[in-house]
Amino acid sequence: MNLNELRKQLVELCLKWEELFGVMPRITNAISEYDAMKLIGMSENEILKEAKGHLGKGKTAVQKGHDFVYDNIKYQIKANRPSGKKGSSVTLTPKLKNYEFDKFMWILYDPKFSIQEVLLCDVKDYREGLEDIKSVRPDHLRNICEKISFKKYREELEDIKSVRPIEF
Repeated sequence: MNLNELRKQLVELCLKWEELFGVMPRITNAISEYDAMKLIGMSENEILKEAKGHLGKGKTAVQKGHDFVYDNIKYQIKANRPSGKKGSSVTLTPKLKNYEFDKFMWILYDPKFSIQEVLLCDVKDYREGLEDIKSVRPDHLRNICEKISFKKYREELEDIKSVRPIEF
């Protein structure tokens, strides 16, 4: 099984959980960090090395200021996923309080974790563009960040067949 298949299984399992219990387990951070790594071109081996490197150095998966490092660039990732319930849409995005990263990426998902939009910007642009804004909205990010192509990666994810259906 490759990491994209594992991602698909995790999403399917959590969607089933949400269907049964009415609440989605908190997977958006993990999914978005993985997706960001794939979107910037990291291989599966590089992703695994990054994950194991943090844990092997006595660090946890959570670190202050950035989510991962690739080619000596510190990436901070944030994402939003509307629940799909009536009236559910993304009107606010997380506002960062520290700037200990080099690049910021924001990913917008649909309710089934299919990527809808990806934005990327430098810490300088993020800070200058949003420092005085109290509540950050998607349009604020669209004004300071560049759109990143994700079509090929989304198609790659959509082509994966379920490994085994989840039945209850």
